[in-house]
Amino acid sequence: MCILMPAIVAAQGADEVRSGLSAGALFSLALESETSGRTADAEAIYDALLRDPDIEVRNEARFRYGKLLSDTGQLGKAAVQFRALLDEKLDAQRVRLELAGVLARMGDLRAAGRAMRQAQAGGLPPDVAQLVSQFQGVLRSLRPYGGSFEVALAPSSNINRATSATTLDTIIAPFELSDDARAQSGTGLKLGGQAYLHLPLAKQVRLTTRLSAQASLYRETRFGDIVSSAETGLELVTGKSVLSPLIGRSYRWYGGSLYATTNTVTLEWQRALGKRSQIEANAGVGWANYRINDLQDGRLYDASVSFEHAFTNRSGIRLSVNGQRQTAVDPGYATVSGGGSVLFYREMGGMTAFASAGLSRLEADQRLFLFPRRRTEWSSRLSAGATLRQLKIAGFAPVARVSYERTKSSVALYDFKRFATEIGLTRAF
Repeated sequence: MCILMPAIVAAQGADEVRSGLSAGALFSLALESETSGRTADAEAIYDALLRDPDIEVRNEARFRYGKLLSDTGQLGKAAVQFRALLDEKLDAQRVRLELAGVLARMGDLRAAGRAMRQAQAGGLPPDVAQLVSQFQGVLRSLRPYGGSFEVALAPSSNINRATSATTLDTIIAPFELSDDARAQSGTGLKLGGQAYLHLPLAKQVRLTTRLSAQASLYRETRFGDIVSSAETGLELVTGKSVLSPLIGRSYRWYGGSLYATTNTVTLEWQRALGKRSQIEANAGVGWANYRINDLQDGRLYDASVSFEHAFTNRSGIRLSVNGQRQTAVDPGYATVSGGGSVLFYREMGGMTAFASAGLSRLEADQRLFLFPRRRTEWSSRLSAGATLRQLKIAGFAPVARVSYERTKSSVALYDFKRFATEIGLTRAF
């Protein structure tokens, strides 16, 4: 019967032969199919076992199914299975390490590192803990290319981040603002995506190229905002650290017209701190060219430091501080700014909830000619949301976010409030 059963499974589906075999017999049949190279038969059996009423049977099937998908290069599907298993059994640290390995092979080092730190925070058996140092090397063994994508509907009370004031005080007289210059509400489509290419040059050196784009599109095309960037450089691995010198160029379009271009030189540094933490630091300089107003042209200097820590295998935090200096032809557009933010996440069954808060301060060098006061402002942002993996479809899961922004400025033109929601799809792992 074991000889004939794979053909029966392929012909009529594992669900239809399930009633005649125990779970143990089906697991044995799936293993026999794997060792014989009949992976499609094994996948069909595991898929049927995912609907078994016994949760332990389902968990074992998900683990074996995920391993099979990983071994056959179906990394996205494997990550979905490991993630679904963790949603049912959050303390399965071995599974979390398997997920980290798959994410690393997909090129998502940040998510892979986070999964590994969560696994270590939850505690690992001694024999498994000894493999973690070897796993650090797996994090560098990436696919040569990859990427990710997210799409969402984004209703907002202020799609153009503009003031609600009807007039603007100037040194000449109050100016009446047009409707386009004031806050506009609407619903848009938010798109985001990243892609990468890695080419090994030596054992610890790779040539890396990254592409990214973000777009907020509205029916009123004059408010459409699109940003794209490309970076290329080296990635140098030394012990627990990764150093990346990069050069890049970014473009921003607003209302369908090119708004600004920026050339950048950046140095990124990343280092693991113990088993649960990681620190990242970036520093860079840029040259900005504003196509509409040459008086804004100048250099950009920025630096940031982020610290991420896993409290447990279910929760963690990310703290960030940053600073930026922008020069300009007109000192009224030259600014210095700085701030900080905190992000907290927690896994709860089939979803991951997250919340963040940020605060920043900006000051201009001098006042702009028309305005009676120099620009100074405080900006704050609150955000919360969740990824609902229990509702996943074809490897994607719904994600919902709500956010509130408030910028209180000495110049009314920059003073605004904004409440926004996003309902979209992201990857289910």
